[in-house]
Amino acid sequence: MPMLRHCLTGGLIIAALAGCSSKVAETQQYSGFLRDYSRLQATDSPSGHPTLRWISPDYHSADYQGIYYTPVVYYPAAKPTARVSQSTLENLKNYVDSRMKAAVARHKPLVGSPGPGTLIMKTAITTVSAENQDMKFYEVVPVAAVVASTMAASGHRTQNSVLYLETQLIDAKTGNVMMEAVRKAYGKTVPNNSAPITLEDLKQGADEMINDVAAFPPKS
Repeated sequence: MPMLRHCLTGGLIIAALAGCSSKVAETQQYSGFLRDYSRLQATDSPSGHPTLRWISPDYHSADYQGIYYTPVVYYPAAKPTARVSQSTLENLKNYVDSRMKAAVARHKPLVGSPGPGTLIMKTAITTVSAENQDMKFYEVVPVAAVVASTMAASGHRTQNSVLYLETQLIDAKTGNVMMEAVRKAYGKTVPNNSAPITLEDLKQGADEMINDVAAFPPKS
């Protein structure tokens, strides 16, 4: 009986911890930046990473000759925390904005103002955070699971830095949304839930998402 109770306890802990990390944004993590999240569908990015995306059936790349790119914003407005400094927030936004602008320009010329035959590109950083790593196979043992849960509860468990982006393309003439996407990406690991999250930690996730924007095949 003691062994059974021990296994049951370990099993409950495993169930609680194993699902703590989702590869895509979940409903409660939507920021409100996009107009309609209900039409998003799970798919893969060009590099094979899971993402949520919707493309209007009315969208044809050939209908557009340019893109009016708007600077990346935080949505909702970002405030520094004990883990993410104001400097990190500013540097991250500037980094994402610069690289995203270059990625978008690979598809079509960037224009100085919206008008007929152009798309408006909007991008928001909606979350900068960290979350506990998924359990590794050697932790799926009752004793190890108990230890892992204790570490998580005390804040000493290794975490993944994480970044969320939401983007949309809008027909400048009609105002209709042509494409929307929500993307989650992981950066470097941080040692615990008190460790600062820096631009260097987040660059990996930002680069992964922006490279996929550059590689995304325009719909003809």
